[in-house]
This record gives sequence, C-alpha cells and structure tokens, in this order.
Amino acid sequence: MTEKTFLAGDGIPFVYEDLGPETGDPVVLCHGLGAAGIQFRADADYFAGKGWRVLVPDLRGHGRSGAPDSMRDEDFSIERMARDLIEMLDHAGVGPVHWIGNSLGGILALAILGLEPERIRSLATYGTAYTLGLPSFVPHLVPLIYGALGPRLAAELTARSTTSNVEAQRLIASVLRDFSPKAGKAVGANVRSYDLIANAQGYEGPILLMRGGLDHAVNRALPTTIEAMAEHPDFRVKHLPKGGHVANLDVPEEFRATLEEFWREVEAKE
Repeated sequence: MTEKTFLAGDGIPFVYEDLGPETGDPVVLCHGLGAAGIQFRADADYFAGKGWRVLVPDLRGHGRSGAPDSMRDEDFSIERMARDLIEMLDHAGVGPVHWIGNSLGGILALAILGLEPERIRSLATYGTAYTLGLPSFVPHLVPLIYGALGPRLAAELTARSTTSNVEAQRLIASVLRDFSPKAGKAVGANVRSYDLIANAQGYEGPILLMRGGLDHAVNRALPTTIEAMAEHPDFRVKHLPKGGHVANLDVPEEFRATLEEFWREVEAKE
C-alpha cells in the first residue's frame, strides 16, 4: 500500500491509497458521507491481491484529506468533490477505471459521468439513489446531533443504524467520531437534493446497481432510479438481501463476487 497526497484544484490536500500492481486494471473504491477509505481496507487488499490496481480515496473533509477552513457549502459542492476525484485519476496516471461507489461515492461518480464520462470504464453503486429530494433542514441535523449527544454517542448510534454487523459498527463508529459535523452539514447541503439520472441515462458504459435488502432508507428512493434506467441497454440490478447501507462490510464475500462477475461481463463485451 502506498499513501499518496496532492493538492486539489482549490488547494485542499487530498489523500488516497494506491494498492496492487501498477500494470493492473484500475479500480476505484469510493466511500460515503461521514466514512473514509478505511471502509474498504479488506476489499482493497483482496482486489489488489487478485492483480487489480486499487485506488481508495479519502474525500475532502473525510479521513486524512483536508478541508477548507471556512467549511462553506460551496466548497463541498458535488461538482467540486467530483473534480477532486478526476484530479486523483490524473495524479495516479490511470486510464478508465472500474468505479465502485457507496452512497456519496456513487453520487460523485454519477457527477463524473456528466463531466468526463470517458474516465469511467464501468460503474457499480450501492446505497446510492440517482435522484433525491430531502427537506432543507436535514443537513442542519448533523451538527445538532453531534452537539446534543457528543461525538462518541452520535457515532455509535449512527453506526448501529448503518449496519447490523458488530465489527462493521466498530469501524464505522471509529471514523464517525473523528468526522467534522461542519463538513457533514456542508456536504449534506449539496446532496440533500439532486438529480443525476440524465448523466446515467446518457452513459454508454455498463452500470450495476447493488440493492441491499436492509438499506431501508435508500431503498425507498430507488424505485424512481430503477424505473428511469429500465431502458438503458447495459444497466442491471443485483439484490444483496442481507446487505445494508455499507454492504461491503455486511456481506463482503457476496459483494466481491458480485463485482468480479460484473467485471468479467464487462471484459467479455469489450
């Protein structure tokens, strides 16, 4: 594993891990809001061991990456965060990648499809709806909850609501304890309401939507996505009945096998 750092276009230090052989086909594992690249530690090791070159970012305001001092909402726009990731691909010197995005990590990939779709060889998302519309007060709940409960209790309760896997709960809680609620509010202000369906519909590459059976909140928003994507010639849905919002931690073997099968299908069609 090699930890790499560069300055994003607006000067924010951005950190990602680079694993596996440099000549391997590139894969990106991108985490969601409040998490960090450590969510994919076991998956990254697994795929790197199979010969893939694996990039695992910490999004701005998350993990080891930096954040602007002002914590303005506009510094965490979907486009700005997507451009961080495009700049990461440039820094790593990789061509089109197999992208796996969890929640926010999927939203940002959908944004990349509207900016530079040629960067993505295939897209797999889970815990991600392609369109969403939540009330404007929702992002403000993050600092309120952290302030009322304290970072430790807020992190533990959120982790329990995210996954039923005890080890996964410990991992998620450890990351959330160090997460800035100001960053959570700023990101949330940008992703509470968006519509990226047109980007997915216009993308000519293969798309896999993994639907965790226990990811109840996101599942309520997915019917619109699935209906809108029904006519896409290379869109498919894979159900992971025992998977929650962080399905890679809930059902890791099924998660990895699903991706490997998907990538084999992609290669067979190319």
